[in-house]
Amino acid sequence: MVAKIASGKSIRGIIHYNEDKVAENQAKLIMASGFAGEVEQMHIIQKLKRFERLTELNGRVKTNALHITLNFDPSDKLDNEKLQQITAEYMERIGFGEQPHLVYRHFDANHPHIHIVTTNVTKEGKRIDIHGIGYRLSENARIEIEKEYKLVQASGRQLRNVLGIKAAEIEKATYGSKPTKRTISNIVSAVMRTYRYTSFAEYNAVLKQFNITAIRGREDTKMFENRGLLYSIVGEKGEPIGIPIKASHIYCKPTLDNIGKQSGFNKEKRKVLKEPLISAIEKVFDRYHGLTRSTFIEELDKRNIACLFRQNEQGFIYGVTFIDHNRKTAFNGSDLHKSYGAKALLERFRETDVPIKKEKETHLQQQEKTDFLKPSTPTNFLDMILAKGNNEPAPLLGKKRRRKKGKSQGQEPQQGL
Repeated sequence: MVAKIASGKSIRGIIHYNEDKVAENQAKLIMASGFAGEVEQMHIIQKLKRFERLTELNGRVKTNALHITLNFDPSDKLDNEKLQQITAEYMERIGFGEQPHLVYRHFDANHPHIHIVTTNVTKEGKRIDIHGIGYRLSENARIEIEKEYKLVQASGRQLRNVLGIKAAEIEKATYGSKPTKRTISNIVSAVMRTYRYTSFAEYNAVLKQFNITAIRGREDTKMFENRGLLYSIVGEKGEPIGIPIKASHIYCKPTLDNIGKQSGFNKEKRKVLKEPLISAIEKVFDRYHGLTRSTFIEELDKRNIACLFRQNEQGFIYGVTFIDHNRKTAFNGSDLHKSYGAKALLERFRETDVPIKKEKETHLQQQEKTDFLKPSTPTNFLDMILAKGNNEPAPLLGKKRRRKKGKSQGQEPQQGL
């Protein structure tokens, strides 16, 4: 189980995000703790008012909304009742058992997962401290719940496809339609939450993997000067499709400033993921005496790693970005090492591929290998000695007697008179 906790200032935006999913038949409200009435008959206004009454009790608390996702391995078989039990247990362990919360089960990924909406303002108007709640409370709660419910453990590894993101379907994008806006919002939010990037260029490179792009506009425009940002679905040739959405209209607020803050947080987290990516790149080169750029890209793609060479309008290549989808990380080539920058890589490529072929072993090499591996027959020296003793006398092992002086060999002693 993987738990992700995001805090924000707009509980309305979080509720609308989940309710939109329900309207698209991609989610279902399975639990409403601390609410009056039947879950199926609850209106969105009722849900909003319940939280707004609490947040109004303490206007000093600006960050008053929590959006928690609990993600499970595809092999975990969980019905709605079991998910309700897990949610109640988890919320109790992190100190939110008494807080009203809505639980939505989503069906837009290939693994079971739920979204929990709640607030950190109590009915007494007090603020629940959420600073460091992930490592202080959530991590221990996750470990204990995994054991109690016999879930696939997430410690020391990533759950399979637990943060999978479905790319925008270009052919279904409709100019200015609400579903298109939701698609953009969902993908942008997922990328911001799950991928580790350290620059706007890396962030945008990841978005393009899912057919979305972030647009700053030309440098001579007011939007660029005011640090504005638009998001749009892109076509096969990279052209925007439909009406772009302002960053401020997406509930996770993916503005330039927030992207910059997230990039700063990611710098330290990304360090440990550098060596695995370098190792994967070198394994590709190790298979060839020489290889072309296209083959290099294809080989990495088989390993779920995207390699994107950046070029200007004149066709000059000036940079490269690697996106490791296995570890949800983006790296500028030169950040890995100078030997993985665009210029250095282009110098390593050749016009044709020359794979390294394994040499066939000769018959003599195979025989030597077989003889070497064949266990030697044990020799029982004791049995050999005993067998030999049946046919001939055993050798004397005692000391030889000394001969008396004056007596020749074979001479018998004289009898006394």
